[in-house]
Amino acid sequence: MANFSKSNVPQFSVEVYQNEYLSEGGRDVSAIVTVTATGGGTTGGLPLPSLDPRHAGLRGPGSDAAVVIMVDCSGSMDYPPTKMRNAREATAAAIDTLRDGVAFAVVAGTHKAAEVYPGAGRLAVADASTRAQAKDALRRLNAGGGTAIGSWLRLAERLLYSADVTIRHGILLTDGRNEHEKPEALRAALDACAGRFTCDARGVGTDWEVKEVTGIASALLGTADIVANPSELAIDFMRMMETAMGKEVADVALRIWTPQDTDVTFMKQVAPTVEDLTDRRADAGPRSGDYPTGSWGDESRDYHLAVRVPIASVGQEMLAARVALVLPSPDGGPPQTLAQGLVRAVWTDDMAASTSINPQVAHYTGQAELAQAIQQGLDARKSGDWDGATAKLGRAVQLANASGNADTAKLLSKVVDVVDAVTGTVRLKAKVADADEMTLETRSTKTVRVKK
Repeated sequence: MANFSKSNVPQFSVEVYQNEYLSEGGRDVSAIVTVTATGGGTTGGLPLPSLDPRHAGLRGPGSDAAVVIMVDCSGSMDYPPTKMRNAREATAAAIDTLRDGVAFAVVAGTHKAAEVYPGAGRLAVADASTRAQAKDALRRLNAGGGTAIGSWLRLAERLLYSADVTIRHGILLTDGRNEHEKPEALRAALDACAGRFTCDARGVGTDWEVKEVTGIASALLGTADIVANPSELAIDFMRMMETAMGKEVADVALRIWTPQDTDVTFMKQVAPTVEDLTDRRADAGPRSGDYPTGSWGDESRDYHLAVRVPIASVGQEMLAARVALVLPSPDGGPPQTLAQGLVRAVWTDDMAASTSINPQVAHYTGQAELAQAIQQGLDARKSGDWDGATAKLGRAVQLANASGNADTAKLLSKVVDVVDAVTGTVRLKAKVADADEMTLETRSTKTVRVKK
């Protein structure tokens, strides 16, 4: 384990868990990499004097962040009318949670994106006065029009880059499907915004498309969730904003170096959620690639790295990979190395050593399979393949039970009747509430940490 600390960023550490022993002819090495950030010094920021919103580029202590809240204002938000009121109240609660000095804006999203506050392509700076102005401006949030989420994201990106800040974050709320722009337009917007800012996405009610909302959060390294009851939006928005205010360092990447003839098979985040980062690799020099991790506060995440090494003889050993946590230099120079860890490979003729599965690797392999089984089972259920759905969701029940993932097990029990959790014997429920099915699908990638 190695770590690096600096007064204005959290202290990072990297721990590697693996069974380094391979049998003769073995080539596949797996490791769980735990990254932990602790003790950042800027979570709270002191109150700043009142600043004119026109001076959004100015920053004080602890104000190195910007947030844009995107609120769905399409016509469906008026059914029932309380939904729009709940959205206004949730946005007001999020604004109240902003730290003094943070730059922010509110965007109304329909078939186009419109600035609600402060307007004119700029951000306000949070203080008592601008919070009050922003909450007063929320009266302009009225339902009417369609849904084109790509345009919301592009406006948010422009606003976030009007401020000279390090942490850029979006919060997006929608209650419907992205019906007023082509799927390619949303995909292009996500591609354009990826790496530019992080974004949490929420679906309210049950008329939105789970894969759209989770796809937005996945592409922008944020969280996704369902708020089935609109009255719970305010609490959820406050929690999201509190988490965003705790972020202190952005654009952190996991840099994987591998020796000659060694390749990365896959790289996944496996806790707190499963997120495949394999295809997001960016070359970072000879034999090195960077995998984005987004913004960090005080938190810990687990990653599963798999590499394929060249064949070697019994008794030989090698460095299979070096994992470094790196932070780009603001002046374009070499990145800072915040922490690093090593993945090893040792060839042995000891069968007990080479066939033993590391507990962390085994646990997260199961958690990744659990997420996949849920998604495949629900897809089969929607297509009318009840046998396939029963098999996949039964396997999910078995995996959730074995790993102690009680939250997922509880969600599964609303979709299937569990006959025997140990063997994964289940019966599909004939009737399932839309909210229960969508909650299971949206939260299918949430994992539990391994018991160390």
